[in-house]
Order: sequence, then C-alpha cells, then structure tokens
Amino acid sequence: MNRLPRPERFILVDDNEADNVFHEIMIRRAGFTGDVLIFDNGLDALAFMRQDELRVPTCIFLDINMPMLDGFEVAIQAAPLLEGRETTVLVMLTSSGSPQDRERAAQIPVISGYVTKPLAAALVRDMMSA
Repeated sequence: MNRLPRPERFILVDDNEADNVFHEIMIRRAGFTGDVLIFDNGLDALAFMRQDELRVPTCIFLDINMPMLDGFEVAIQAAPLLEGRETTVLVMLTSSGSPQDRERAAQIPVISGYVTKPLAAALVRDMMSA
C-alpha cells in the first residue's frame, strides 16, 4: 500500500451503515482523533472530492459493491481529482476477496491498496505511523 503523510482525515464510502459504524470504531480504536467523514454513496463522495481541495492528508476507504456507482466507477471518476495529490490515498475496502476484483483494482492507478473487510485497527495504526 502506498504511503502518505500521517492521515489527518479518513473518508469512508460505503452504502452499508453497519460497516461504516464498525470501521469508524476501528479507526478511533487505532488512536485517530481527526475527522472521519462518511458517505453512503459514490455520487456524494465524488461531489465532496470535487469541492474539497484535498490538501489535508486523507485516506479514502472505498467499497466496491454500491448502488448507483460501484467503487470502481467512483475511483475512475475520482482519478482526475486525485492524480498527483500526494496527500491523498484511495484504498478499496471491500467484502470481495475475488481475484478478479483485486486485479481490476490493481489496474486503476489511483487505487493504492486493497483491503478485505473488516478493517482492523492494526492496519489503521500502521497507516498512521507512516
């Protein structure tokens, strides 16, 4: 997974409310005290990325299976907003262990990691110690 400056913000993009609650708990359990933003669909997340200057070191966790736009479509549409932004990392956080999904994620340059749910506090701690 690509490294970035210590995240000052996490963004969760997932239509599953229970997953979002659990993942925010794991982020907090890792010792993170900054902002955790939650979007339950890709359209709202993209709208935020378009209006935010993305200067704050941010880790975006993006689910694959969502209505309207799946995570791959969100990543492709977000690419022009994220390319060259060394303060932002986009990580697929999904229940899919499919080799095809993992390979597809690897083919999209702005996706810097692939994590199978559930998110573990240890992974977040590792990201924060970069």
